[in-house]
Amino acid sequence: MNLPIHSALIVAAAAASLMSSAALAQTAEPKAGSPTATVTTTTTNVTTTKWMTEETLGQWRASRLIGLNIYNNANEKVGDISDIILDRSGKLESIVVGAGGFLGIGERDVAVPYDEIKWVYTPVPSPGTDTSPTTTSGDAKAISGRYPNHGVLNMTKDQLKAAPAFKFSS
Repeated sequence: MNLPIHSALIVAAAAASLMSSAALAQTAEPKAGSPTATVTTTTTNVTTTKWMTEETLGQWRASRLIGLNIYNNANEKVGDISDIILDRSGKLESIVVGAGGFLGIGERDVAVPYDEIKWVYTPVPSPGTDTSPTTTSGDAKAISGRYPNHGVLNMTKDQLKAAPAFKFSS
């Protein structure tokens, strides 16, 4: 390895620095029976953080809601969830619904206030069946099921298309 002299000095200095820090980090063990033997203990402060160890009933993963279909009261699909907007404290503010378009072409995002979505745990009724879905409020604490099958928005397709578009900042 043919390094210029200044490069070799830099490499040698770096290696010496690494070796000396390892030597400084070592502590000498006192000899047994030595009158000057002292024991040093280190105390580590551990916070009393309450760590979550598993998902519980009434909690949802946002990843399970992305892509969930949104229907209107007439059981017409009006869009699907494309994102979820939280404030800095973690409070869920809006559900971003991809609305309009066909097969994703011409679709635009609309931020619907979270409380406007009613969560339904049963499949969308087929035509000619009871169309009154079992819903619950947007309050996740009140939800007794695991994950919703879809959401219902009290809005027609045209009303959702006419809603202001949501723009993501960079």
